[in-house]
Amino acid sequence: MADTEGRSCPLTYRYTPESLCREPAQVSEDVLYIVGGLYGNAFALDEIEVMVRAEERHGHRVKLVFNGDFNWFNADDTLFREINSRILDHTAILGNVDYELSVPNAGAGCGCAYPEYVDQGVVERSNQMMGRLQVVADRHPDIQKKLSLLPRYRCLIFGGLKVLVLHGDPESLAGWGLAHESIASGSEEKLAYWFRATGANLIACTHTCLPVIWSGKVDEKQRIVANNGAAGMGNLRADSRGLVTRIGFTSPFMEPLAAIARPGLHVSLMPVAYDIDAWLAQFDRLWPEGSPAAVSYRRRLTDGTHLVPEGIIFPSFR
Repeated sequence: MADTEGRSCPLTYRYTPESLCREPAQVSEDVLYIVGGLYGNAFALDEIEVMVRAEERHGHRVKLVFNGDFNWFNADDTLFREINSRILDHTAILGNVDYELSVPNAGAGCGCAYPEYVDQGVVERSNQMMGRLQVVADRHPDIQKKLSLLPRYRCLIFGGLKVLVLHGDPESLAGWGLAHESIASGSEEKLAYWFRATGANLIACTHTCLPVIWSGKVDEKQRIVANNGAAGMGNLRADSRGLVTRIGFTSPFMEPLAAIARPGLHVSLMPVAYDIDAWLAQFDRLWPEGSPAAVSYRRRLTDGTHLVPEGIIFPSFR
């Protein structure tokens, strides 16, 4: 296996920030749920649909947008079809996993474009997982065709705000420029450039697996980055719940784990309290002890990450 597999970024993943919001689409709903990193977890998808129905009972019209990597652990024919069939009924964009299932790039491996600080063992196991999932996907050419037609990003006009929904960052489908690690280390100049180039008021992303919300002013306008981490895995310390990004003109019906609120706008990371025991039973059947996914992800499914809610909002909006 080439050393660059899983770390390199295929040219087909790249785009220019200036091109991302040239043709924005109008949204009529008053709440957006941005769902990134479902990773083939049908129980998380069940719970998200429950959350949407609860919003609707509170009088909120909800638009579901899936921003990539809805496939990953679903290395099973039945589960693969279920996940993709359910999600393709909604607005969706490609993540690197979905892209490599529909149009594999030679030498891309998982297409994750992992930075150097990610352990090589993680990279190699992800490439192995992708190889297994591609075998499953090849048995479903109709799904592959539908995936190949999905865009890599979407720009939405939401109540006068320009919301850019992408997977990685404004330069690459698998970019890490909006990762928790990047924002925590201070990347205001790059963020300012991306907001100016795209004209976006809010960028909603995922891909990098750790949640973060950033808020600041660029050219005297309030701008926000919301990275939900993962909808289908735990995101915080001792917490197995997934997260989705909720953008709305009204406050959410339940307590968010982290949020930025200003008059007329609420941007929240909402917990997805799916049936973890049922999911673990399915995960262990698909990925038994010692398998690449079990080694890389089993503990995260049960224990979450090292983060606490206070550590995911930047710079100082609590």
